[in-house]
Amino acid sequence: MRLQREWQLAASVPAWAWRFYRRHWPMIVGLSLVGSVQRLIVVNWTDDIPDAVALASEVVVMAARLLLLVAIWRLATPKGRPSLRHGRIFVAGHWLSLLLQCGLIMLASLVFDTGLEGLGALLPESTRQTYLAVLLFLKNPTIIAFTFVWLVGLARQLVVRPSTVDVRA
Repeated sequence: MRLQREWQLAASVPAWAWRFYRRHWPMIVGLSLVGSVQRLIVVNWTDDIPDAVALASEVVVMAARLLLLVAIWRLATPKGRPSLRHGRIFVAGHWLSLLLQCGLIMLASLVFDTGLEGLGALLPESTRQTYLAVLLFLKNPTIIAFTFVWLVGLARQLVVRPSTVDVRA
């Protein structure tokens, strides 16, 4: 019975993340396209891009991702304030749910990160770089962005009291 409750609590975060992603997809995809375009160009034409330009583009991508993270947090917790006390109480009472959720995140990472990138090794050498460039282009607004939303959802569940969170977000 407890395992079922903890599983439901753990599964509620990716379910919330999916609803949040669907509701705010224009902002999420828009900010993620910065990384998509950068990865497509830098990975596909690695030898043609000066190191300084590649580094500067990485800084721009990091800034866009930080902005995305802040925007997700602000939209996910419009009135909520982080509470370490709530976090300690949540961890003490729901450590199993947190373990299950970590397992879910690791499984998703294994499938969508390691698995998809590993498929590139099965391709002919001449197409691997293009495959990786396109894969990273697609992963930025989908898998990476959804993971950001999921992690914010986990932090939201962990440190924001339920009464101060807009559950519709």
